Amino acid sequence: MNKPSIFLVQDAPEQLAASGVEERGAIFTRREVVEFMLDLAGYTPDRPLFEMSLLEPSFGDGDFLFPVVDRLLASMRHHQRRLETQTITLRHCLRAVELHRDTYAGTSAGLTSHLEENGLSPDAANSLCEAWLIEGDFLFTRLEQDFDFVVGNPPYVRQERIPDALLQSYRELFSTIFGRADLYVPFIEKALRLLEKGGTLSLICSDRWMKNRYGSKLRHFVSEGYHLHYYIDMVNTPAFNTNVIAYPAIMVIRREKGSTTYLAHRPEIDAQTLSLLRDKLLDPKKLSGAVSQIAGFVQGDEPWILETTDRIALVRRLEADFPLIEASGCRIGIGVATGSDKVFIAPFDALDVESDRKLPLVTTKDIRTGNVQWKGLGVINPFADDGRLVDLDAYPRLKAYFEVHEEKIRRRHVAKRRPDGWYRTIDRIYPELTHKPKLLIPDIKGSTHVVYEGGDLYPHHNLYYITSDAWDLHILQAVLMSGIAQLFVATYSTIMHGGGLRFQAQYLRRIRLPRWQDVPEDTKTALIEAVRADDRYACNAAVSALYCLSEEEQAAIAADKQGA
Repeated sequence: MNKPSIFLVQDAPEQLAASGVEERGAIFTRREVVEFMLDLAGYTPDRPLFEMSLLEPSFGDGDFLFPVVDRLLASMRHHQRRLETQTITLRHCLRAVELHRDTYAGTSAGLTSHLEENGLSPDAANSLCEAWLIEGDFLFTRLEQDFDFVVGNPPYVRQERIPDALLQSYRELFSTIFGRADLYVPFIEKALRLLEKGGTLSLICSDRWMKNRYGSKLRHFVSEGYHLHYYIDMVNTPAFNTNVIAYPAIMVIRREKGSTTYLAHRPEIDAQTLSLLRDKLLDPKKLSGAVSQIAGFVQGDEPWILETTDRIALVRRLEADFPLIEASGCRIGIGVATGSDKVFIAPFDALDVESDRKLPLVTTKDIRTGNVQWKGLGVINPFADDGRLVDLDAYPRLKAYFEVHEEKIRRRHVAKRRPDGWYRTIDRIYPELTHKPKLLIPDIKGSTHVVYEGGDLYPHHNLYYITSDAWDLHILQAVLMSGIAQLFVATYSTIMHGGGLRFQAQYLRRIRLPRWQDVPEDTKTALIEAVRADDRYACNAAVSALYCLSEEEQAAIAADKQGA
């Protein structure tokens, strides 16, 4: 692969810096949360902070920066150090980086005034700010020291918002960027690398990397030399100064070996509650219902399951006793993404292309009732049976259709990346899948929704599908709907805004399922009869026998379904 020109790479951070607040991922943290995080990190004024060093990778409006400086100055007073004679010492205590030029300038001016208000001369205040604050891209910034502390809130920027040249350079620098990793992933990697031995990282950011496939390399990186000491789930809590759709957690990671993690979930955001929670987390003798502990879950790149519930115990038991669903004769996939549904998808009869260039399409709207009620949409298939794109000259109606919409089709990312195949869909279409019976599962749902489709329709990209030549799909549907699918997906999925789950392939593939040939004949008979009679009670009893579920385990599954 050719490397982008140095000019493209130099210009790309400027493009990101010039973006709006949302595009560059700027989300600002409430003061009570910042103070709580600094306490957990151990950055407290009773310690000689003037002998230590702290890094803030993305300081923004100074949500972390000002409390850090206040604590540093308070530490000087606590230890009876004269501020005006210690400015040279203080120059080494702090480094903070900001990409956005106007934000950098505004916060720098504000911090200079703040230092003057605390007794420093204008020259001393300017000198410290020049030493402490760095304008630039943290991921490219060369820092000449390691740090005792790294704190902050890294930017929330999805890959598609990062200029291609910049993303390629990031990938060359950071080993943890994998799949569709958000920008905060390399931020965490670099922050961890900059910790002194025994140093502490305290961040608030998305928790998705702890379970998602794209976080696997970062999890492996952490497992090799770091210790997740505290984890506080902040999903659906008002941790930020603005209302945002985010899935945050506070994580405190130390550069040391260790296995025990202290957990808390969704605390009230007020100074008193966070102060009490801090005391419980910092003193294991004060452990109570608000704080729990777990050990041994960090294993290579495996997802982090940060819970200590009966459900997790059941998942671990089933994982030990049964094979993965795809090892049991099932296949999981996702429907077609086109990159431009308004062009490639339309009422089937209205698509003016050759009959063998279109397929009837099933979408999430078609299965809302629990049965397939096709609304008549179709999707254009630009692929021949061998997987190559068809020759448009051999399909004059298809060619004319694409020519009408050519400008819109060529604007897609997939068309720009492969200009010779500009009329392809993002995913290849396999027409034979249309005629194969399948189970359909919507991507985002509050609870398991599994619908049987008899082999007439091709799935859209918001639908995952399961096919099997080993299992009777009606029986498999009943097994999954009994709560088994939700048990595994709820364990491994990140929780969406509003409490929904992601029924994605990476989570569905975690489901454990016996091989059909290993199922006892009496259990097969019970499952078949329960499905035919549509007897949910009998079906659940048969599934319990299938998995040898105890009464306690059955209760854990039932509670999980009710909580969804």
